[in-house]
Amino acid sequence: MTPNKDPLTLGAILYEGFELLDLYGPLEMFGNLKPQIEIITIAENAGAVSSFQGPQTVAEIDFQNCPHLDLILLPGGFGTVQELSNEAMLSFLKDRVPTAKLTMSVCSGSWLLAKAGLLDGRRATSNKAYFKMATQQSDQVEWIEEARWVEDGSIFTSSGVSAGMDMYLAVIASLFGENKAMDIANTAEYVWSQNPDNDPFHKYLNLLVSE
Repeated sequence: MTPNKDPLTLGAILYEGFELLDLYGPLEMFGNLKPQIEIITIAENAGAVSSFQGPQTVAEIDFQNCPHLDLILLPGGFGTVQELSNEAMLSFLKDRVPTAKLTMSVCSGSWLLAKAGLLDGRRATSNKAYFKMATQQSDQVEWIEEARWVEDGSIFTSSGVSAGMDMYLAVIASLFGENKAMDIANTAEYVWSQNPDNDPFHKYLNLLVSE
C-alpha cells in the first residue's frame, strides 16, 4: 500500500499499570517510519502515567482534546483490570476505534476492546497465560486460543507482550510493504516471526488463571 502524502497519526493509549514492552516495542518499530507516521501519546488525563514496571511515560494529550487518529495502539498490562470498569476509557475506545484506519492491541489490551463491544463478531486473541480473562469480557468474540496475532478487518490483536512486535511489523508490512518491515526488523536486530499461527506459548494457556 502506498502511504498518504500526509503522515498517519498513531495514538498510543496509556493508563496506569500498562506493560512497558507492549508500548515501547511497537513504538520502536513505528518510530522508524518518520515522517510517514506521527506518534502521539494519549491518556484520560495528560501528564505522567506509571507503567506496571514503574517507569513513567508522559501522555501528551488527554481524551477530550485528542485529534483524529488514523492508527490506535492499545497496550496491555496488569492495569487493564482496573480499566475494564473505567467508563472514560471504554467510551473513548467506542468513539475512536470505528473511525480509525487500524486498531492494534497487545496482550490484555484486547480485553478492553472486547469489553467495549468492539470485537463482537470478530476473531481475536490475547495473552495465553491469562486467556480466560479475555473470554470473560465478551461471548460475542471468536477467541483464537492458538495464534501469535490475529487480523480481522481493521483490528489486529496479539498474544502476550513480545508478540506485539511481530504483529506491528505485520501491520507495517501491510501499510508500507514487507521490505520496509524487514528493514526495520533488521535495523533493530529483531528476529521477526512472520507466521501469525506460530504460537509457542499456547502450551501455557490459562496457566495463571484459576478455574
